[in-house]
Amino acid sequence: MARGHQKLQSQQKNEKKQTEMKKAKGHDQKTAAKAALVFTCLVCRTQMPDPKTFKQHFESKHPKSPLPPELEGVEA
Repeated sequence: MARGHQKLQSQQKNEKKQTEMKKAKGHDQKTAAKAALVFTCLVCRTQMPDPKTFKQHFESKHPKSPLPPELEGVEA
């Protein structure tokens, strides 16, 4: 096990390596996909990317529930 000055150097080297890995990694697809899911169904909490898909989902999965106000003018 490293002690003292060697331990400190190792920690600094690892921190530098981790920051370089983050920079090289770039954009994360999972995070970008999650950010694109803007609309959330009020009944089942499913997330959808656009209002058209949201309205189609709502009409097919929850036909007895009243349509949310944000979907009133949307064409499916």
